Amino acid sequence: MTKNFQINNRPIGTGYPPYIIAEMSANHNGNIDNAFKIIELAKVCGADAVKMQTYTPDTITLNSTAPDFQIHGGLWDGRSLYELYEQAYTPWDWHKPLFDHARKIGITIFSSPFDFTAVDLLENLNAPAYKIASFEAIDLPLIKYVASTSKPMIISTGMADEQEIAEAVATARDGGCTELALLHCVSGYPAPAHDYNLRTIADMQTRFGVPIGLSDHTLDNTTAMVSIAMGACIIEKHFTLDRNGGGADDSFSLEPTDLTNLCKDSKTAWQSLGCVDYGRKSSEIGNVQFRRSLYFVKDMQKGDVIDETCVRSVRPGFGLAPKFFDEILGKKVLCDIAKNTATSWEVIEK
Repeated sequence: MTKNFQINNRPIGTGYPPYIIAEMSANHNGNIDNAFKIIELAKVCGADAVKMQTYTPDTITLNSTAPDFQIHGGLWDGRSLYELYEQAYTPWDWHKPLFDHARKIGITIFSSPFDFTAVDLLENLNAPAYKIASFEAIDLPLIKYVASTSKPMIISTGMADEQEIAEAVATARDGGCTELALLHCVSGYPAPAHDYNLRTIADMQTRFGVPIGLSDHTLDNTTAMVSIAMGACIIEKHFTLDRNGGGADDSFSLEPTDLTNLCKDSKTAWQSLGCVDYGRKSSEIGNVQFRRSLYFVKDMQKGDVIDETCVRSVRPGFGLAPKFFDEILGKKVLCDIAKNTATSWEVIEK
C-alpha cells in the first residue's frame, strides 16, 4: 500500500499544505442556487475541494415512524430519519450541473456515496475521489464497491473503534484501493473540542500507514489548527452561506469568513512546522549584530594585561562571544586599543 495520495493531481500529505474540503452537506437547504453559491464561495475562500453527499431518503433509510427510526435528543430531536433525509438530501438531477459548475470555475468536487447506486451515479460523472462518511465506515460492502473504482478514497472514522477502522482499511486495500486516507472524527453535531483527543492522529499514522486528516465538527477553527501540528494533512469542515439559515447542518457549519480564515491560517500553521532545524534562520540574519559580545571598555596600551575592568559583555555582537570572557582574562593585548572596541583574537596574545 503506497502512502502517496492525491486528488485531481493535487498531492496530499504532511509534506504539502493542508487539503481543505468544504462540506456542503444539506446546507443548500433545498435550493440549487444556494448549492451553486456554496461552490463558488468555497473557491473564493481558498478551499481545495467542495464535497457533496449522494443519497435519497429511500437509499439511506426506511420510510417508517417506528421507534427505531425516530431521533431522540440532539440537533434533530423528534424527527424521523426519513423526514430528516427528505429535507437534507441533494437531488440526484442536481449532481451533473453542480459537478459541471465546479469544474468550470476550477474547484475539485466529489461526494460521499451511501449505497451502490450512488457510486454508479458518481462514476458516470467521473468523480475524482470518494469519501466514506463516518456512519458508513462499518459498511464494508460499500467500501469494497468504492474500492473497485480504483479512485482515491477517504474514510471518516467517527464512532469507529480501532478494530472497525482496521477492517475498513483492510477492505479498501483488498478491494483494490491504492490511495487511501483516514479522517479522525467525532460524530457529534456540534462536537466539543475536548472529545477530539488529537494525539490520536499520530497514532493512526503509525497504525495504518496512510495520510490522516480531520473531519472537524467543532464550532471554530482552533481544533483544526492544532490537528495540523499533530500531523493532519486534510481538514474537512461543513460550510454554509449563513449559520442561521435554518438548515439541518447550518448551525455547526463555517460561514465564508470562517472558511477563508481556515484556508489561510492552516497554510500558515503548516509552514510554521517546517523541519528539525537548529540553524540560523533567514529572518534572523540581520539581527545577529544585536547579540552580546565582549568589548574593551577602557583605553589599553600594547602589553597591558586584560582584567575584569577592561572588558564587558554588551550589545552589539561584533566581538568575541561572552563564553570567552574567562579565557581572555590575564592575557596581554598586542597593540594599543581604544575603549569601545570589539575584542578579537587578532589583538590578544595566544
